[in-house]
Amino acid sequence: MNYNFSTLQNTDIEMLKEKIIPKEPKSKYIPSSEFYSQIIDSLQDYSVFTLDKDLKINSWNSGSKNIFGWETDEIIGESFGIIFTKEDLEMGIENQEIQIALSKGRATDDRWHVKKDNSRFFAHGLVFPHKDENGEIIGFVKILRDLTEMKKSEKVIETYIKDLEELNTHKESVLSIISHDLRTPLTGIIGLAMHLKENIKEMSEEELDEMLELLLKTSREELAMLDYLVDWARVKYANEAFTPQKISLTNFVQKVFDRMKETAQLKNINLVQQIDENETVFADQKMLLSVFQNLISNAIKHTDSGGEVKISTSRNEKELVVQVKDSGKGMSKKILEKLFKPQLRALSNPMKKNKGAGIGLLLSKGFLERNGGKIWVESVEGGGSSFFFTLPISKPINGHLVSDGVETSSLGKNSNI
Repeated sequence: MNYNFSTLQNTDIEMLKEKIIPKEPKSKYIPSSEFYSQIIDSLQDYSVFTLDKDLKINSWNSGSKNIFGWETDEIIGESFGIIFTKEDLEMGIENQEIQIALSKGRATDDRWHVKKDNSRFFAHGLVFPHKDENGEIIGFVKILRDLTEMKKSEKVIETYIKDLEELNTHKESVLSIISHDLRTPLTGIIGLAMHLKENIKEMSEEELDEMLELLLKTSREELAMLDYLVDWARVKYANEAFTPQKISLTNFVQKVFDRMKETAQLKNINLVQQIDENETVFADQKMLLSVFQNLISNAIKHTDSGGEVKISTSRNEKELVVQVKDSGKGMSKKILEKLFKPQLRALSNPMKKNKGAGIGLLLSKGFLERNGGKIWVESVEGGGSSFFFTLPISKPINGHLVSDGVETSSLGKNSNI
């Protein structure tokens, strides 16, 4: 096919050239390495640094400085392991990350890291090989983002969910206690009262004394159980005033012994304390009183006549460990497993002849946890039991202010448990 260009005007020819003859491409902008360095250095919320083949740090962006605290001249040349916790270093985590990055092209992790001041933060991390123009590995790139606040928020939510679950369990337990441990004895008390009302004229003096003694005993047990329940509910549901203070433990325990002397003497049980006279703890006085009374009372109940209940202490850096040891019959493994669990049988049937023991231990556990402590038990059938609990030695609990003085003298008979 022939084209006749003679009839085309100059403007037509130029238009045709534009369509047929390709134009020279415009020059493309290629960012320099300095441009990328500026971008990386501007990432204040991200730590971005590089390692050489020997895993020594050889670059450090401003985000790394903000997160870790080291200046560039302080950190260059330091080992990759400087940012890892002692536990992770012992496990060789830093080398494991590098091996995964080499085999898979990258390695990601979520873990705790260490700052210059030895504090820790939780971060999401990525490490991958750093290659030159020829594709040869010349080191590694590490990128970290601080997720500590997010981690704290997750922990708060987890704690909240756990608290809701516990509250639901406690609600069911309280209903069980009300229906079992409170309602049943009340039915018995009413039955005794009706029997007395209907038969008092025909009863001998001896029968009457026996019936009144039983009525009094049952009423006292009922009141004690109700007191336990109120205190336990106060710990779990109410915002009871919490005033931790410095307490001289020797004098405090002696005052508890004095209050329980008569009960111990009835069974010829010796109350012994082996506590350094200068020993002190930070705790809420009323809560600590309740803990000691519950544990010592239980120890007396489960110790045979002529036995011993001993209180002793030991220290670590931040806590005092208190031991309440008895020479009683001990407990089976099955009982130990249920001892501090707020379940129906553990609460409503603690031990038929020692009503209130189960809920008393739960109350003690709640009080100790509120004071920053914990409780556990060691026992062997036939070999007695030892209840251990911890309390802080010298710091306020949960940021509350504490008194400067040593409180030892406020354990009057009107103190509530």
